[in-house]
Amino acid sequence: MILRFGLRAFICGALLSFGTMSLARAEGTYEIPAGAHFNRDKLGKISEFFKNEVATGKIAGATVLIRQHGKPVYHEAFGVQDVVSKAPITDKTIFRLFSMSKAITSVAAMQLIEDGKIKLDDPVSKYIPSFANVKVGVEKKADDGTKSLELVPPNRPMTVKDLMTHTSGVTYGFYGDTLVRKAYRDANIYAGDFDLAEFAERIAKLPLHNQPGALWQYGHSTDILARVMEVAAGKPLLDIERETLLGPLGMVDTGFLVTDPEKQKLLAQPVPNDSDFRVGRINDPTVVKKIQFASGGMVTTMADYERFAQMLLNGGTLDGKTILKPETFKLMTTDQVGPGSGVDRDYFYFPGDGFGFGLGLAIRTDPGNAKPPPPGDLGELKWDGASGCYFVIDPKQDMFFVLLEQTPTERQRIQRTLKQLVYEAMEN
Repeated sequence: MILRFGLRAFICGALLSFGTMSLARAEGTYEIPAGAHFNRDKLGKISEFFKNEVATGKIAGATVLIRQHGKPVYHEAFGVQDVVSKAPITDKTIFRLFSMSKAITSVAAMQLIEDGKIKLDDPVSKYIPSFANVKVGVEKKADDGTKSLELVPPNRPMTVKDLMTHTSGVTYGFYGDTLVRKAYRDANIYAGDFDLAEFAERIAKLPLHNQPGALWQYGHSTDILARVMEVAAGKPLLDIERETLLGPLGMVDTGFLVTDPEKQKLLAQPVPNDSDFRVGRINDPTVVKKIQFASGGMVTTMADYERFAQMLLNGGTLDGKTILKPETFKLMTTDQVGPGSGVDRDYFYFPGDGFGFGLGLAIRTDPGNAKPPPPGDLGELKWDGASGCYFVIDPKQDMFFVLLEQTPTERQRIQRTLKQLVYEAMEN
């Protein structure tokens, strides 16, 4: 306890001297653009909250952007990139996205679907033949309480849609205690230097957690989707994304590796006692490797991700460029797992109360069961990642906000608080 307190005290002392770096306002005042519906004083509570997070050593730093009607309403950075260099966070600070990588991959997949290179009802085995032999793991419990795993054939082939809706049965091995997840852990699927093709073969040898289409199940579905994309397009994932999405949007600092020594100096890091990213060792962008984890391996900057978020808020376009046609965007943002879909939800349904799920994004479909309901509007799009990064797209308010930070342990509390403060600052 003394060691932990001492470390936190050291971090606090290092960070207090830096405070915050204003990106879109003079100290104490916010320039609210014409037509925006926000209260300047209430926006200040966001600053107060993050200043306290930094001052108490819970996070090294963060950056928050709110845009409404195409203009920045609030844009501020807090703390430092890391407690060693003490360099302030800027729009060019590089953050590991973890699961917010999935949103980028899913948009690129929708582009291939739009172009007819992939179909949602295509069996995955059309592109990765080994998935034709995959089995479903069904837990059996004996009279003495011991559990065993029975392998049964799938009721139907796994499809591209199953991958995009996280109903494929492909899971992760680092949460939960089912026998299939244990099989993932025991298989050592992250060993060695491997690419998406090899990784897909490793996953195909493991049992599915559930029948295809039966349960929303978070896992490596987006990585298998990425391999499907590579086969369909005949090129590596990053090449696909650069040509069709990252390049057209001007997302110049978004990718999987950060090998330039000068760029490595821009990488944000969590505080030293908050660095458990579970698969963070595999996702270290400074280590050159073959794998491009489409489900969680990307890095970005606020300068980049705000363009991606604005494109989503615009319904698939930005600066006169069409990334997704209106009908494609509508399909992507239509709930696929709601009533009548046949998809069950369990404790690990991460979209959460009041949310459905489209083809790669969570979608607010109802107020939810909480009293009072969480803030936000129907039609809201969102996702987040294990590093704490988080974005919300609210078409009704013509508004989005993005949070970039690196804190696996504090992320859920911070994300909930930020959303509450954003909507409390809104004047309707």
